[in-house]
Amino acid sequence: MHSGPRSTGSDPVTDVHDADHRASPLPLPPERVVSAAGELLRALSAPLRIAIVLQLRDGPRCVHELVDALGVTQPLVSQHLRILKSSGVVSSHRQGREMRYELLDEHLLDIVEAAVGHAGEQ
Repeated sequence: MHSGPRSTGSDPVTDVHDADHRASPLPLPPERVVSAAGELLRALSAPLRIAIVLQLRDGPRCVHELVDALGVTQPLVSQHLRILKSSGVVSSHRQGREMRYELLDEHLLDIVEAAVGHAGEQ
């Protein structure tokens, strides 16, 4: 770690860290909430799962519709849907011979869209 003045181009930047100053810890949610948030983010961490969430933003879809839209195999889509379902991201219900999947919470779509938007700005 560099503790002296730093330079970015022609303008020097002074390190203003005060070793005598100790920041007060900020209050955190209960450990179970932080842990659940970590599990949710892990469930959303795979690119294909992000794509599935984006495909479900306009409403429920059957597995074959997701396969067609994403251009991947049915077993792969089903595997990722199982992870999303077990994490509480999507729910499923039978419609005839097919399972339809839908997002459980619009907040999850907001998280995914914000992440995709941020990545697109890089």
